[in-house]
Amino acid sequence: MPERSPRKQGVHAAPSKVFESRAGAFAQRTRAEQLAAALDERIRSGGLAPGEPIGTLESLRAETGFAYSTVSEAVRLLRDRGVLEIRPGRNGGLFVADIGPVVRMRRTLLDVTDEPSAIADAIELRDHLEVLIDVAAARHRTARDVAELEERLGALEIAPTWDDFVHANWALHERIAAICPNEMARAVYVGTLGHLNTTSPRIEDRDADSYRRQRYQIHVDLVAAIASGDEPAVREVVTRHNDTTV
Repeated sequence: MPERSPRKQGVHAAPSKVFESRAGAFAQRTRAEQLAAALDERIRSGGLAPGEPIGTLESLRAETGFAYSTVSEAVRLLRDRGVLEIRPGRNGGLFVADIGPVVRMRRTLLDVTDEPSAIADAIELRDHLEVLIDVAAARHRTARDVAELEERLGALEIAPTWDDFVHANWALHERIAAICPNEMARAVYVGTLGHLNTTSPRIEDRDADSYRRQRYQIHVDLVAAIASGDEPAVREVVTRHNDTTV
């Protein structure tokens, strides 16, 4: 990551500082996900109100040193999560989104404490939404979507630790969800992923290597079914996916 000179505190300076202070925590995420997380935290911790400006793609690119494509992807992630609003035109830019009912629901899921019952509820909700999200992805995927899903699969395959594998898994599912045109389903689903992403399932009592290979293969099959647009195959893989004893 290129070096950045110290900047004056202000609306546009904070993302870089937040990113630098939390780089270790997000080290296993893609750079776009790191930046999205830093911007989301900046909005939350700063108490910014709906409609307040965050900057522009160009100003964020200049501050962070990231490529335009990375900044653009981070902004897309936050737009899909209902955090940012993109306004075109002369006075346009990036603004804090109005917190409607869908965003409130998503943030409620993200703010739930890590009690076992809350985690179980999030898993149950995610499992029920999985087939809707994945079938929609099979219907609406583009060549670019498929290419990016395959990239996420690559990250899943080479993840060095189980924790890294779990985070790469959630990143893959979030990218699948981005294809789904159902905004409410997508927002709630991503909300459950965000909550589950704060937990780290343990598999000490299982054959970790074998279990990880099985879970990886299920995701390979899922991406292949989505890429081919084969809805029956998607439903079959989702059934296997939701059975975590497989």
